[in-house]
Amino acid sequence: MLLKDKGNKKSGVLLHLSSLPSKHGIGSLGEEAYKFVDFLKKSGQSYWQMLPLVPIGEGNSPYKSTSCYAGEILYIDLDLLIKEGLLSAEDVPKTQFGDNVDFELVKSFKIPIIKKATQNFDTNRKDYKKFLQDNQEWINDYALYMAICEKKGSVSIKSFDDNLKYRIPDSLKRFQEENADSIRFYKISQYFFYAQYYELKRYAEKSGIGFIGDIPFYVSLDSAEVWKYPDSFLLCRDFTPKCVAGVPPDIFSSTGQLWGNPVYDWEYLKQNGYFWWKKRLAHYSRMYDVVRIDHFRAFADYYIIPEGAENACIGEWKIGAGIDFWNQVRQDLGQIQIIAEDLGGDTEIVQNLVKETGFPNMKVLQFGFSGDPNNPHLPQNFIENCVCYTGTHDNDTTVGWYNSLEGYSKHMADQLFPQDATLPLPFNFIAAALKSKAKLVIIPMQDLLALDSRSRMNTPGTAKGNWIWRMKENAIDNALVEKLKSLSYERN
Repeated sequence: MLLKDKGNKKSGVLLHLSSLPSKHGIGSLGEEAYKFVDFLKKSGQSYWQMLPLVPIGEGNSPYKSTSCYAGEILYIDLDLLIKEGLLSAEDVPKTQFGDNVDFELVKSFKIPIIKKATQNFDTNRKDYKKFLQDNQEWINDYALYMAICEKKGSVSIKSFDDNLKYRIPDSLKRFQEENADSIRFYKISQYFFYAQYYELKRYAEKSGIGFIGDIPFYVSLDSAEVWKYPDSFLLCRDFTPKCVAGVPPDIFSSTGQLWGNPVYDWEYLKQNGYFWWKKRLAHYSRMYDVVRIDHFRAFADYYIIPEGAENACIGEWKIGAGIDFWNQVRQDLGQIQIIAEDLGGDTEIVQNLVKETGFPNMKVLQFGFSGDPNNPHLPQNFIENCVCYTGTHDNDTTVGWYNSLEGYSKHMADQLFPQDATLPLPFNFIAAALKSKAKLVIIPMQDLLALDSRSRMNTPGTAKGNWIWRMKENAIDNALVEKLKSLSYERN
């Protein structure tokens, strides 16, 4: 089933966990997730790709998190907690939620209920103690970091008292003793998340469905990892970044994208055998069957922007860790299944690194209609060792994208992929992707449901209205199952 396996080509569906239907306002690790696994199996799919499952951050983005290890506790399923006897049905009041995710409403509803479940939890349970032992690399520091943030009313490391900011042992010990209940909540809620996640993963494995996880290349400045490992990043003593990450102006934004993440100190990491990255990749190789690394190109070269810049127009490219990094990873961790998100990396140094690693890179059908018949995103130009998407979470839905096409691009799309009168748009594009030689094809759920721009997941460079789309209950019917199964037949 894994990408390295020989045999039939594979396909799967991109759907973030938050986008599942739910009576509690946001998708969860409960019944609807199991139903989605069943849908994938019945429709002949091999993979479920999710966006990062880490705690959401600024703008409700899963790419701006306080941790690269912790799970977002809003995905904890309340019905499963009731089933375990940690809550009663009366503890979960009926609340009206809109069609899309209202994150503030969901937080105000779910977090007090989850806190009550943690108060009813027996910390002497063997499986809980094993969870703490297995995750000791990150769980204690994460819980402590979040407790400090809660106390301060801010996730900013710079707002911490110096003794806590610089992790003075006596001060940390005193804070732990004085805030034991808060720390306990963060540990137990992580246990809830991971217990439910791995139960779902076991169910998926029995159904022949693999999980593709998505991890950002960079981490947030205000995160437990930066607080614990500041030497791994280019920071001033007060945790102000010396420079920040982003990308220069491109098709998504005329002023570039100013992400603001701290940049890695690759010299320091190399001297220490890339220990920080190895621990991170080891965690995700256990959590997922395949790991998609967002902005993979930064291992080849990466763009840095002066701290304090208003946009990403002014910056410079630096050489990344390159193949030396991946050789050391393979030596210590073996062959991790990776998808290299190299979009925008159409330079020789990036292309060479992708070839050297042997990882499949990404092709996005929507990018193919530039007028150039040799465009690498057109199916006829694919190599086998790639992963084809009709679109990603950063693209418009295929229906929305097609409706915005004009002139030669629209003519080219109509000529190359004429619509089948028996199938709605965008199934002509889905069929073309599935017929391609790509070893893996991933279709966003919005495309399978033929949804327009109103169901777009994210618009890069915008601060509001992102990450909120949610699939309607019973949106998946037998007709869709059979349609997808038929189109995917030769792959799976």
